[in-house]
Amino acid sequence: MTDTALESLYAYPPDRTWVTANFVSSVDGAVSVDGRSAGLGSPADKKIFTLGRELADVVLVGAGTVLIEGYRPSARLPIAVVTARGTLTPDLPLFTGSAVPPIVITCAAAGLPPLPADVIVAGEDEVDLAQAVSELAARGLHRINLEGGPRLFGSMIADGLVDALNLTISPLLAVGDSSRIAHGPVVPPVDLELTSVLRADDVLLLRYQRRNSRSTTQP
Repeated sequence: MTDTALESLYAYPPDRTWVTANFVSSVDGAVSVDGRSAGLGSPADKKIFTLGRELADVVLVGAGTVLIEGYRPSARLPIAVVTARGTLTPDLPLFTGSAVPPIVITCAAAGLPPLPADVIVAGEDEVDLAQAVSELAARGLHRINLEGGPRLFGSMIADGLVDALNLTISPLLAVGDSSRIAHGPVVPPVDLELTSVLRADDVLLLRYQRRNSRSTTQP
C-alpha cells in the first residue's frame, strides 16, 4: 500500500473524541520478550506504530510502560502518562529536553514530586480515566493513541473508553510468563468488528473497532 492509502485506512474519524489502542502480540498472546515489546517488533509493526503517532493528537501511556520501555519525548505531540503512584521523577528521559511538554494524569493521593509537565489531577485515590479523556479533549487532543501497558488498557476497556484496536501479530511463540495485551478487572466481553487485515511477510496487522462505539462529538 502507498503511505497515503495506509494513512486513510488508519485515520481517526472526524468530529469526535476517539481512543485507538496499539499493541503487538506473539501468536500465543505474549506482549513482551525478556520484559520488553521490542522483542516482538518488525519493520511492519514499527511502521504502524509510527503512523499511530503521526495521526494522533496525543499518546496515552501508563507510567510502568514509560519506565520499562524508556520513553523519550516526541518532537511533535505530547505524551500523556497515567500514574496513581509517585513513581515518576523529573530526571526521567521523558522530562528532559522535551520540545513538547509531557502531560501527567494522576490522582490526588499519588504524592508526585514537582514535574516539568502539564499535571492533570483526575480522581482522589485512583485515576478517573473518563475524566482523563475529557481533560485531554478539553485541550483539543481528541485523537488519542493508547500505547499501553496492559493494565491501563484493561482499565480503559472496563470503563468503556476504547473505540478501536490496532493489533500486530508477531510470528513467534514466546511462551514464558508475559502478560496479555489487556489485564484488569473482569468485565463483560466487548464486541468488536474486524475492519481491516494487512499482511507483511509473516506478520499480520489487524484493525478492530468496537461494534457499538462511543459517539462523542467534539465540543
